[in-house]
Amino acid sequence: MKKTTCAACDCELGAETITVKLGGKAVEVCCQECAEALNEAEAATSAASAGKE
Repeated sequence: MKKTTCAACDCELGAETITVKLGGKAVEVCCQECAEALNEAEAATSAASAGKE
């Protein structure tokens, strides 16, 4: 049986997961807090990339 972990905090995922789209890829996280953290991190990186153009 393959164990999967949260994309944000590396905790083992249970039956309840949240799917978040990052850069066109779907990743699974363990809770809403991790989903928000990943969305904020992606927004920050997107803003930084846009500023370099």
